[in-house]
Amino acid sequence: MKLMYDLPADDKAAFDAAVGSDEKLMYCLPFTIYENKFVKGYMAFTNKTMYKLLEGKLLGTWPIIGSSDFKTEVMYGCCGFYAKVDGATTLICQFVSGRDLPRYAVIVKACEILNEQKDEKSPTPITNSTPERFCPVCNRPYINATTICPYCMDKKEIYKKLFAMTKGIRLMMSFPFLVAVFSVIFQFVVPYIEGQAIDKYINPSSGIHGPMSGFIAIVIAIVSIDLFQRALGVLQGRFSAIAGNKFTLMLKTVLYEKLQSLSLSSIQRRTTGDLMGRVNSDTSVMQGFVTNQLPTYFIQIVTFFISLPVLAFMNWKMCLFIFVPIPLVVLITSKVWDFVRNRNRKLWVLSTRTGYLLHDILNGIRVVKGFGMEEYEIERFKESSIKSSNQSESNAKVFDTIFPLLGLLIRIGSYFILLYGYMMIFRGKMELGFLHQINSYANMVYAPLMYITFIPRNISNFLTSASKVFEILEEEPDVQDIGLPLDISIEGEIDVKNITFGYESYNPVLENVSVRIEPGEMIGIVGHSGSGKSTLINLIMRLYDVNEGAIMIDDVNIKDISQTALRSQMGVVLQETFLFSGTVQDNIRYSKPFATEEEVIRAARAANAHDFIINLPEGYNTLVGEKGYSMSGGERQRIAIARAIIHDPKILILDEATASLDTETEKLIQDALTKLVKNRTTLAIAHRLSTLRNADKLLVLDHGRVAEFGTHSELLALKGIYWKLVMAQRKMSQDVERTQAEKHSEKQTAAAAAK
Repeated sequence: MKLMYDLPADDKAAFDAAVGSDEKLMYCLPFTIYENKFVKGYMAFTNKTMYKLLEGKLLGTWPIIGSSDFKTEVMYGCCGFYAKVDGATTLICQFVSGRDLPRYAVIVKACEILNEQKDEKSPTPITNSTPERFCPVCNRPYINATTICPYCMDKKEIYKKLFAMTKGIRLMMSFPFLVAVFSVIFQFVVPYIEGQAIDKYINPSSGIHGPMSGFIAIVIAIVSIDLFQRALGVLQGRFSAIAGNKFTLMLKTVLYEKLQSLSLSSIQRRTTGDLMGRVNSDTSVMQGFVTNQLPTYFIQIVTFFISLPVLAFMNWKMCLFIFVPIPLVVLITSKVWDFVRNRNRKLWVLSTRTGYLLHDILNGIRVVKGFGMEEYEIERFKESSIKSSNQSESNAKVFDTIFPLLGLLIRIGSYFILLYGYMMIFRGKMELGFLHQINSYANMVYAPLMYITFIPRNISNFLTSASKVFEILEEEPDVQDIGLPLDISIEGEIDVKNITFGYESYNPVLENVSVRIEPGEMIGIVGHSGSGKSTLINLIMRLYDVNEGAIMIDDVNIKDISQTALRSQMGVVLQETFLFSGTVQDNIRYSKPFATEEEVIRAARAANAHDFIINLPEGYNTLVGEKGYSMSGGERQRIAIARAIIHDPKILILDEATASLDTETEKLIQDALTKLVKNRTTLAIAHRLSTLRNADKLLVLDHGRVAEFGTHSELLALKGIYWKLVMAQRKMSQDVERTQAEKHSEKQTAAAAAK
C-alpha cells in the first residue's frame, strides 16, 4: 500500500523550513480529522521526527527517537494514532478508519524499527505489498476483492485487450457484423418498395393503377427480402453461438491456467466464491457482450448515421423535426446515466454479498449445525436476500418509469413528421407512400436513440466483468520461475542459509534461520504455536519466496529449480487434510495418476488404511463425498498419507501427519512411517513430541528463530525449550492417566457398593 503521499506546495514549504539537515523523509500519510472537522492534512515522518502539517502550517512536531508505545486505536467514527512522548500518551492525529487505518498500522511498526535503528545514518524505509482498497485518483472504494475502480478504469484499454484475445476466431466473430450490414441495407430498401406499392397500387394519386403483375412482384420482393433476412439471422445465430462458445472456452481456460500459476498469497487474498464468479459469471457476461450486444450496437449506430443523410436528402424540412426532442433526450440521458449506473452497481454489490454469504454458510455447514445456528443463518441469508430483492425491485420500478418516458419524448418528433406530412398530402404536395417511407426512416433514427437508454447498464456490467478478468490475467505471481529453470533430480540435501521471511515485509515470521539437513535424515520441527514451523515448510516447498537468505537443495538455489520439478519430487501430508470429490482410489493415486491398483493397495497398506477401506460399501471405489467429510478425521489422514507414499518422493513433508489418529492407530502409522522415511529426507512437524522419537535431529523454533538443534538426548541435556515442552507433555499425560485411574476406581467402588 502507499506510504509516501506527495505534500501540497504550502505544506512542503512548511516542512522544508522545519526539518533538520540530518533528517530524511521516510513516510508521508494524510490525516482527515482535526478539531472535530474534516480536513486534508498530512503527517510527515522522518528518521527522527513526526511533523503534522495542515494548509501550509506546522501544527506540531514529536520525536520518534525516544518515544514508545506507538499504536492505533479505533474510536467512535474515526481512528487515532498515538505515541508515548516524554512518558505521556499523546494523540498525534486522527483519520477516517476504513481508508487509512492499515497505513498507520504499518507506521506503528515503522516507528518501532526507526527507534531500533536510531544510530543508522540512512535507514531504509519499509514497504508493504497489501493491495489498496481505495482508488488513489477519485478516493472511491475499489470493487470488492479487486483493485478496480469502475469510475477511473481505462475503458479503451479494456477494449484493446479484449480485441487482442479474439485472435484466431475474429473471422467467425465478424460474421454477425457482416449480417448487420445486409440488415441495414434491407431496412432502407423495404420502406422504399412499400412506398412504391402504396403510391402506384394501393392509393395512386393519378387514378391509374399499375398492372397486377407489378404489385405481385413487389409482394414477392418484400417476402423474399424477409425470408433472406431470416435466413441470415439463423446463420448469424449459429455462428454467434459457435464463436461465443469458443471465446468463452478460451477465456475460461486461460483464466483457470492463470489461477493455477498464481502464488498462494494471491489466491488467499480472494474468496473461493469470488474466484469462481470470475471464471464462470464474468466470462459469461463478456461472451454475451461480444457476441450479442456488440453487433446490435453496430447495427444501431450504422442505421442512425445512414438514416439522417437519407432523410435530409429526401426532405430536409421534415428531417429537422427529428431533432426536436433529441437535445432534451440527450440531456436527460446524460443525467440519468450516473443514476442508473449507481443503482446497478448497488444491486451488484448486494447480490455479490448474498452469494458470498451462501458460499460461507455451505462451506461451514458442520459448524452451523454443531452450534445449532440454523435459524440464525436462515435469518441472515433472508435479510441479505431481501435487501438484494428490494434493490432489484426498486431498480425495476425506476427503470420502467424512466425509459418509457424517454421513449415518449423520442417519439414526439415522429408525431410532428406525421402532422406535417398529412398537411402536405391534403394540399396535394406529397404522396402517401413518400410519407410512409419518410416515417419509416425516421423510426430508424429513433430506434437507436431508444436503444441508447439500455447501453449504460450493459456497458457498465461488461466493463466491470472484463476488468475483474483482466486483473487476474495480468497479475504477476509472487513466486516465478527464472528464464531457464533447472529440472534436476533431487537427492534430498537441504541447506537453509540465513533466511528471513514475513508475510508482511515489515513483520518477519522467520528471522536469520539456518539449518543443514543431510540426504535421508529425518528432522523433527517443534516449537510453540506461531513460532514459524509451517512457514519454514512452505518456504522449502517454495509456496513463498524468502525475503533474505537462500534455500539450497543439493547445492542448487530452489529459485533456480522449476517449480514443477521441485514439487513433483516432494510428498506432502498437511495439517489440514483435504480429499477431492471422487473415489478413495482416485484420491490415493492423485499424486501419481497412472498408478496401478497394486501400487494403490501397497500404499494404503503402508499407511494402515487398507483394512478400513475394504470394509467400505464399495471398497476402493467408494465415493468419499465433498472434502471427504463422509469419513472420520483419522481415515482422511491415512488416505492423505497413502497419497504421499505412492508418490515415492525424495523429500517427505509431514505437517501434523498423525494429529487426528488415536493412540493405537498412531503406533501403526509410526511403524509405517519408520519404513517410509528410510533413504529419503523427511521434515516432520508435530506438537505431540512422542511422534518424533525416530527423528535423527530436532529443530526447535522460538519466535521465528532457531532456538535449539540436535538429537533428542542432546536437547534434553540442555534443559531448554525442548526440555520444557517434553516435561509439560509428560505432566499432561500423567494427569490424564491419573484422572482415568480415579474414574476407574470410582466405578469399581460403585459396583462393589451395589453388590
